[in-house]
Amino acid sequence: MLSKLVRGVAVASMFSLLGGCNLVVIDPSGDIASQQSDLIIVSTILMLLIIVPVMALTVFFAWKYRQSNKDAEYDPEWHHSTKLEVIIWSAPLVIIIALGAITWVTTHTLDPYRPLDRIDAERPLPKGHKPMVVEVVSLDWKWLFVYPEQGIATVNELAAPIDTPIQFKITSSGIMNSFFIPALAGQIYSMAGMETKLHAVINEEGIYDGFSGNYSGEGFSHMRFKFHGLSQEGFDNWVNDVKADENFLGRSQYLELEKPSIDEPVHHFSAVDPELYTAILNMCVDQSKMCMNEMMSIDAKGGGGLAGIHNVMSLTYDVPQMRGSQPLPESKSYVASLCTTPEGGLSGEIANLPLFDNGKAASAMSVAPEGVSTGF
Repeated sequence: MLSKLVRGVAVASMFSLLGGCNLVVIDPSGDIASQQSDLIIVSTILMLLIIVPVMALTVFFAWKYRQSNKDAEYDPEWHHSTKLEVIIWSAPLVIIIALGAITWVTTHTLDPYRPLDRIDAERPLPKGHKPMVVEVVSLDWKWLFVYPEQGIATVNELAAPIDTPIQFKITSSGIMNSFFIPALAGQIYSMAGMETKLHAVINEEGIYDGFSGNYSGEGFSHMRFKFHGLSQEGFDNWVNDVKADENFLGRSQYLELEKPSIDEPVHHFSAVDPELYTAILNMCVDQSKMCMNEMMSIDAKGGGGLAGIHNVMSLTYDVPQMRGSQPLPESKSYVASLCTTPEGGLSGEIANLPLFDNGKAASAMSVAPEGVSTGF
């Protein structure tokens, strides 16, 4: 009697604990997340069509053919049943076909790179409507959000008006993370030197949790932020509040912000360098480094040629020192792509370069020739 009472208390406690779970993934507030929730529910039901009968039949056969049941049929020669084989193989096959069809359709419909075509199930999006752009950067261990259209930026705080499509452009300053707001949409990874995208919309006002869904080191558990779903008026007021802080986010400020920190408080920046996100994406906020898009452009054209050797040698990307320690130059560097043979012959021109001239290689590797900038 006592054991039954203890078991009952344990079961009741388990259900009470489950009652405190956050079911935001099943009951979200954004249209994309709602469609993903429907997919989860339908997939679960389809799988339960197999799991529940199998579990029930397992209990039934164990009970029916128990040792004490002398009335159960005993047929030691039984080895095959066509009816059972048809049931055992056809039911899972139908479910797999159904799951495959649903997965095929929703994979294309819920592609995070695909622009939205509706606000919710009852309101299609007008043609030609442009989404609000938010540029997202995962740092160690905090989130930077840049609003290029509003000219502002925030740290660990995100806001958007309801029923307004949002286009997130996502990258990372270093280690890979995962941008995830369960109430809004599924998680999308952020990677250094790469840009991922997410299109989503929030349909209900509220404050929602956002965080990194990918372990990224010591401060990972504090890499959280609040996402505010606001009315258009509320969003406008929020933008005005951010602009009232009078803080500027430029390259030098970003290099300070980029340094690892744990449990970073919310920051507001009333103005932001319009080229900052592009520089972060191309890994050249520190202007002593060449931007990835510039290097790829040079490589696509066959390289920099002799005229660009000085500029390439002046870069300090591979020097073992901390990012941000280089001073920010006032001018931009260039790499000429002139690949024609100079007068005097190719061998003579190479022989005259400081890089190969009587032990000057060391200085050429760290200091650019006079008149050539080390920035971009």
